[in-house]
Amino acid sequence: MAQLVLGIGTSHTPMLNAPVEDWGRFIERDRMRQHLTREGRPVSYQELEQLAGPGMAAQITPEVFAQRHQAAAAEVERLGAVLRAARLDTLIVVGDDQKELYDDGNMPAILLYRGASIRNVPLREHPGPDWARAASARYFEPDSPREYPVDTQLAMHLIGELMEEFDLSCADRLADGQGEGHAFGFVHKRLLQGADLPVVPVFLNTYYPPNQPTPGRCWRLGQAIRRAVERHPGDARVGILASGGLSHFTVDEELDQRVIEALRAKDGAALGALPRERLNAGNSEIRNWICMAGAVEHLALRHLQYIPAYRTPAGTGTGLCFAHWD
Repeated sequence: MAQLVLGIGTSHTPMLNAPVEDWGRFIERDRMRQHLTREGRPVSYQELEQLAGPGMAAQITPEVFAQRHQAAAAEVERLGAVLRAARLDTLIVVGDDQKELYDDGNMPAILLYRGASIRNVPLREHPGPDWARAASARYFEPDSPREYPVDTQLAMHLIGELMEEFDLSCADRLADGQGEGHAFGFVHKRLLQGADLPVVPVFLNTYYPPNQPTPGRCWRLGQAIRRAVERHPGDARVGILASGGLSHFTVDEELDQRVIEALRAKDGAALGALPRERLNAGNSEIRNWICMAGAVEHLALRHLQYIPAYRTPAGTGTGLCFAHWD
């Protein structure tokens, strides 16, 4: 039977695609967006800056930016090397779609993609400045669309097995001109560096109420994925990867450490008990990690690095996290 032999968790923020000199420029966009406090209360950027206080200045110096940028780049390279050296036959990618493919007219809570391939297309439009567009463009093919292989056989097996416990949506194609979102593009472009490793994309609606999967349901989904993989005929080596997180756009080190402690302890109850009001906006991508963690209970955590990547006086940024289990 197939075996699930590798688990990976990675942040995928545009900060990882940007040069260090652009980290401070994210303030241009953060000033314009709505934010949440650490308790999940909506606030403006100006209100968030008042809550952060003057101590945040020490977190956003050029020296701190340089150290954290270098550490994050090294982690992306390290995870890519782990992934490429694992001799996988298939990689299950758990990510979220931020209205790149699905919108309010059709917002599946859990969708499993079963097409023969999934397309990555060049970035066509971007509402932000040139520096932000350059960072976003690194998720996607530079010149022309490319079809990446999907393990349709495993996808169909997972759908059949998971339907015993979960009501899944599924898709076997993308509309003309559409391509995978950045959560999946980060894996293809940054970690796999364009390699043709077959994937099984699993979409979780982490962002958009009212049908976000609960944290406990995400954990149970991961457990069910592992059981299903182990019932798949053959001797395939399968990996599972969570793309996204941890906290953002407001960095919440307390929440991130709570998640990390539960990951280290393989504590599904603690992950399932995370307060849902704190798993909104970018924090919501923690659900992808919870799902992956449920699938790798049998594996050992080999490495985990956390980097609180603040970028503005308001404490916005990303709680970067990179980990792998085998």
